[in-house]
Amino acid sequence: MFILLPPSETKALGGDLPPVDLDGLLFPELRAARERLLTALCAVSRDLPAARSALGVGAAMDQEIAGNLRLTAASTMPALHRYTGVLYEALDAQRMTAAERARADARLLIASALFGMLRAADAIPAYRLSASSRLPGTGTVAGVWRAPLTPLLAGLHGLVVDLRSGAYAAFAPVPGAITVRVVSVRPDGSRAVVSHFNKATKGRLAGLLATSRAEPQGVADVARVARRAGMTVERIGPAALQVVT
Repeated sequence: MFILLPPSETKALGGDLPPVDLDGLLFPELRAARERLLTALCAVSRDLPAARSALGVGAAMDQEIAGNLRLTAASTMPALHRYTGVLYEALDAQRMTAAERARADARLLIASALFGMLRAADAIPAYRLSASSRLPGTGTVAGVWRAPLTPLLAGLHGLVVDLRSGAYAAFAPVPGAITVRVVSVRPDGSRAVVSHFNKATKGRLAGLLATSRAEPQGVADVARVARRAGMTVERIGPAALQVVT
């Protein structure tokens, strides 16, 4: 089983591992696209006004933009620890036992605007680039990844649970993947998608699936793992689940 996650805009700084090894990352076939984006990102980051525009950020992010100039020399840490947003807080990798972490490292794949797709254990630097960025000379980030990443994701063997957000799911589809929608119940009984609860719930679900001793074979098995942990899950399609919070 593979569980596909989005990254987070917020990232831990620093690291105690050597600089990124592009050939050592998941899917080394993506090296050319990775180098293209690294080169373009470094180039635009030398011009702060241009970088702010391309990355869609304000002056408060200037320090992170400056960090883009040192990406190939910067220290690294595993991707699962680099990303620090709501989803990753709920996933809570820090609490995992050694056996659980081994299962998580084998199952979790993380989308990245800069690197395409990563293993949980792939060592990467902190960077500032998102799916919505448009770098000079490269077009949209999704456009860079679509052609090289599509056949690689289509070639994944076994069950795939796709928890990526829409912007990162647009990089490449995964035929037959299980998708998950999260809805919250309003006081009047209606249901709505709430970003915070969506991310936190998907993080919790990812943690449950990643560390489970079970090996789900289909959508019913995924729902069973979630329900055993107390989650309210509804099947809304042949390969689609809805979690109600």
